[in-house]
Amino acid sequence: MYSFANDYSEGAHPLVLQALCETNSEQTCGYGLDGYCSAAADTIRSLCSAPEADVHFVVGGTQANLLTIHAFLRSYEAVLAAHTGHVNVHETGAIELTGHKVVALPSADGKVTPDMVEQAVAVHFSEHMVHPRLIYISNTTEVGTLYSKSELAALRRCCDDLGLFLYLDGARLGSALTAPGNDLTWSDLSRYTDAFTIGGTKNGALFGEAVVLVQEGVKDHFRYYMKQRGAMLAKGRLLGVQFQALLKDGLYLRLARRANEQAARLREGISALGYELSYHSPSNQIFPVFPNHVAERLASSYDFTVDAPVGPDRTRVRLVTSWATEARDVDRFLEDLARMQ
Repeated sequence: MYSFANDYSEGAHPLVLQALCETNSEQTCGYGLDGYCSAAADTIRSLCSAPEADVHFVVGGTQANLLTIHAFLRSYEAVLAAHTGHVNVHETGAIELTGHKVVALPSADGKVTPDMVEQAVAVHFSEHMVHPRLIYISNTTEVGTLYSKSELAALRRCCDDLGLFLYLDGARLGSALTAPGNDLTWSDLSRYTDAFTIGGTKNGALFGEAVVLVQEGVKDHFRYYMKQRGAMLAKGRLLGVQFQALLKDGLYLRLARRANEQAARLREGISALGYELSYHSPSNQIFPVFPNHVAERLASSYDFTVDAPVGPDRTRVRLVTSWATEARDVDRFLEDLARMQ
């Protein structure tokens, strides 16, 4: 059984493990105040051309999202997100647990646009309703699509006009930055957003996300939220060591590019066999539609996510490649798929 279910089924890249082993016996202070976290944060600030940004390391993506969103919002303020957004459908109400409603915006491609935001703000017009205050986006999106620089800039202008914050979930940021057609750079993230994350869990780390705070208003109290929400890891240096290894010599982007390349081979092979792809995804997530009997036969040899039925006889599935996906894994899947036609 080979898994195309996600991009974190494997452990860590060997260079990350090597760095952890080499520093294993060192003694450092805890809670992210060690030299490794400090050096990794400096690297991120330099990479993103954001010398004044605060950088914090947490274990996982849901933790990063709920901490950051909660730090930005007052009790009556709400989040705007695509209906497919991770905070809306994959975090078990974590944002709502902090007291903030997620307002879901119908989206055909997983992205949020200024028009969608303006309409949502317009219908929340009184003190009897929650007050939209923050836009949540992810890049790549939950359906594998990308934001362009012009789209991100347009959202920034929209936020400035309406007094909103813009937060970008970068759980799959590596895939986004290395996908064909991408025109965003590291520095664009700090230029256009108030906060963003850099995902390690889905791109070669054992675990870990970097939270980058650009907006001044949340910096002074963010670590209080971290401690209160159980996000201040005692052995915090384990996060700093991993991010140092991932960001050294461009490893982070090389791993993401490898995942994208294998996804492209998978996508092209599936299309060549005549199967429909639900979204234009140049990243490491693809969403083919298979006849039900084909999906069922594939499930006997491969692990993947069943996304949604497409009529009575077809099923949309999600296939995800990782930094560790080999060409032979893709070839075997395509060969098996061809035999099922």
